[in-house]
Amino acid sequence: MRLFFFILLLFVSKNLFASDLTFYVDQAHKNNPKLNAERENLKAIKENINISKGEFLPSLTLSGTQESSQSYNRTNQSGSTVADTSSDTETKSIKIDQKIFQGFQGVNSYKKSHFEFEKAKFQLKKVEQETILNAVIVYYDLIFKFENEDFNSSNVNLFERQVESDRARLQKGEINLTDLAQSESSLAGASASLIKAKTELLASKSEFQRITRVEAPKYEKLLKKPLNISLPKDFKSALEIAKKNNPKLMIAKLDAMIAEKELAIEKSKLSPTASINYSKSDSRDFSSSIDENDKETLKAEINWPIIKGGKNFSSIKKAKHKKLKSDLLLKDIENEVNTSTANAWSTYQSSESILKSTKSQLQAAEIANEGITLEYDSGSTRTTLDVIQSRALLLNARIDNAKAERDLVISKFKLLDQLGNLSLNAVN
Repeated sequence: MRLFFFILLLFVSKNLFASDLTFYVDQAHKNNPKLNAERENLKAIKENINISKGEFLPSLTLSGTQESSQSYNRTNQSGSTVADTSSDTETKSIKIDQKIFQGFQGVNSYKKSHFEFEKAKFQLKKVEQETILNAVIVYYDLIFKFENEDFNSSNVNLFERQVESDRARLQKGEINLTDLAQSESSLAGASASLIKAKTELLASKSEFQRITRVEAPKYEKLLKKPLNISLPKDFKSALEIAKKNNPKLMIAKLDAMIAEKELAIEKSKLSPTASINYSKSDSRDFSSSIDENDKETLKAEINWPIIKGGKNFSSIKKAKHKKLKSDLLLKDIENEVNTSTANAWSTYQSSESILKSTKSQLQAAEIANEGITLEYDSGSTRTTLDVIQSRALLLNARIDNAKAERDLVISKFKLLDQLGNLSLNAVN
């Protein structure tokens, strides 16, 4: 029995967890193909560091050959036949090369590989933030579309009851045919709005499944919990954080640093290079008599490329242009990040104000609709049009308030994304 309750508790806990925002964001974070591709790209870029290290280490080459030859139908200058010969040759060799100096080409390549790895990490972070943000958006948009459908469904039910009531009141002579027509017209409009809401909900479910890779849950299973998200106190603080953490800006900075190292690499190709080479070979000739030949060689080599048909100088010019391009793009992205951060902050601030307004609007609409409906049902001077207008205002107030709640949450996450602070920890 205890085991049964334990399994039941795990099952219930799993279902509750599966309804939380954290679960769906985690699923998107694990299963998104684009994000997984960036993870593999980071692993591949990391290997460039080891490759660049290899330029400083000695290289070892082992080689071996075995050759068999036979000469026949041999004649000398007088035309006389000469005896046939055969030869079997075997050679083994070992070669060690060590680069001593490359004009700092190896050092710059090593630093460049580190910058490329850091860039790959920020590219991964950028895609990770996009994935998390998209998951948050579809989660809260799905909640809003469920609520929108519920509001419109309730509105249709109210108008259906009103039409039935107005038909009875028309027979009693309490209202005229125009009032009934207004109720029926409002019912038709409410039904059309409900169809639109159902279509939007269906599209939202499809988008939810595409982003999270999980089937969209039912409305009852969605948990709409208050979020405690840490955000800067003012715009100045937000801008400072964005300048340090924004992935797009950091990628642009690293692109400029990579371009600088590429220019240094091209310049170093004009410098002299020095290397030491050691080789040892063992040759054996198996013929009528066995001959052996062992050889050791130690060689120091210096090369200084002067002119390669203008290729080296053109490569330097090309690298200079690429560096200038990276610097200009960096300035443009700095301005873009400043503007985007300002927009994200303004949207967040205005979303808070809009939510407060819609809450007040909803409270007023609920009070007004309740009063007008009671007066209408009691047979006072309230007309059918008054009831229809009050219900329309109430419906719009409910939708606006639900939309404002969604927009506020999403604006917070968009601001986190702009600051470079959006992660699974932020969602948790």
